[in-house]
Amino acid sequence: MSKEPVTANSASGEVKLPYYVPTGQEVEVFRSAYNRKVPVMLKGPTGCGKTRFVQHMAARLGVPVVTVPCHDDLTAADLVGRHLIQGGETVWVDGPLTRAVRSGAICYLDEVIEARKDTVVVIHPLTDDRRTLFIERTGEELQAPPTFMLVMSFNPGYQSPLKALKPSTRQRFVGVDLTWPEPELEEKILCHETGIDPQTSHRLVRLARKIRPLREQGLEEIPGTRALVHAANLIQAGSKPVEAAIAALGVPLTEEPQLIESIRTLAQMSFPEQDT
Repeated sequence: MSKEPVTANSASGEVKLPYYVPTGQEVEVFRSAYNRKVPVMLKGPTGCGKTRFVQHMAARLGVPVVTVPCHDDLTAADLVGRHLIQGGETVWVDGPLTRAVRSGAICYLDEVIEARKDTVVVIHPLTDDRRTLFIERTGEELQAPPTFMLVMSFNPGYQSPLKALKPSTRQRFVGVDLTWPEPELEEKILCHETGIDPQTSHRLVRLARKIRPLREQGLEEIPGTRALVHAANLIQAGSKPVEAAIAALGVPLTEEPQLIESIRTLAQMSFPEQDT
């Protein structure tokens, strides 16, 4: 694997890149898609680095990012914009998608699977050769500049018949599968992000690898790299490793006392001499 650059050039000089360690060919695929004006779909479990990857690539390409956290109540107006009363006058206020199109930014729809299906349809003209956004309420039709890019992400583990992207939407994107890094890379990430020592980083990553199979026993969510960073930060701040593991890798992920106790037992096995 090639060494990841720390900085990238932009019109205003060198820019420090958000730290990201590639797990495959995602950097090359994303760059090629950007150069050919093809939208990208990121698939991967919670906490595997999808958002950090987008931030990293935006800095590398020298373009801003407009992030939209998707949810059940997200409407087309939330994305495109609406008329609001300001100072006694009715004015048009752009939504995040419109702002991204006007400024030539990357528009990142985070966890798009959570958005209403009728809301997602508004992006379709931006994902083909038209690259346009029609604002129905103002009659304006915006042509996306060359630097504009549409990126969406979702966790395939959450898919259900009620929450699934239509094939007509999915086929408009090229897909990039992301997952947790290999243990050695995950340890490197923890050390870089938190300053934790390599031995503790190794034990935390090993612990996560033991917890993740508990999904088969009913664990609602399994700890990603983000959760490991939280645990490492707690340890760096003075928490005992076992309690840090429970707080970051146990309690947020399940309501089942038995599963939390199982995670505690695994943590005690990983940090036997430090659970005092």
